[in-house]
Amino acid sequence: MQKFTTLTGIVAPLPIQNVDTDMIIPKQFLKTIKRTGLKEGLFFEMRFDVNGKKIEDFILHQPTYQNAQVIVSGDNFGCGSSREHAPWALLDQGIRCVIAPSFADIFYNNCFKNGILPITLSEEQVQEITDFASTAAHDLTVDLPSQTITFGNKKYKFEVDAFRKHCLINGLDDIGLTLEKGTKINSFESSQKQSQPWLYSA
Repeated sequence: MQKFTTLTGIVAPLPIQNVDTDMIIPKQFLKTIKRTGLKEGLFFEMRFDVNGKKIEDFILHQPTYQNAQVIVSGDNFGCGSSREHAPWALLDQGIRCVIAPSFADIFYNNCFKNGILPITLSEEQVQEITDFASTAAHDLTVDLPSQTITFGNKKYKFEVDAFRKHCLINGLDDIGLTLEKGTKINSFESSQKQSQPWLYSA
């Protein structure tokens, strides 16, 4: 998993409440278990009309926001089904951080497991970032070690669980956390092979 320490990137405003996972990545794009190529389906029904024509004024289609790495959005972001393809699609697009007043629990947890930092701020703070991002394509800096967001002449503190922070900074997903215990796992297996050899017989 890619490490997350400090990110400076364009922030794209998506001022919609209850952005559910089907809006993020519709069901027809869930046939693959690959984590690449999913950006083609990201926000598909907002990006294209019923005839498949590109909706040019959608925020991520606008030239100044095409390379955005941060999204600021409304309350209850990531609600709906628990599909992990949602953070996969965001990551495939290059989105490393989502800022909102609140998140659906499963989506929130899936973000951390895939190298995306979801940040919860007050509605007033989110609105201020949305207004800032809406005037033009502006950079915003997210510093995870210091837990701060800087934009314009503003700086906000945000809260994050210490263990999740550790995992993001060190690029540790569930597999990475397990591999950190590799020496102890190998030691246990060696001991068990001696005491219970039948478990390892062909």
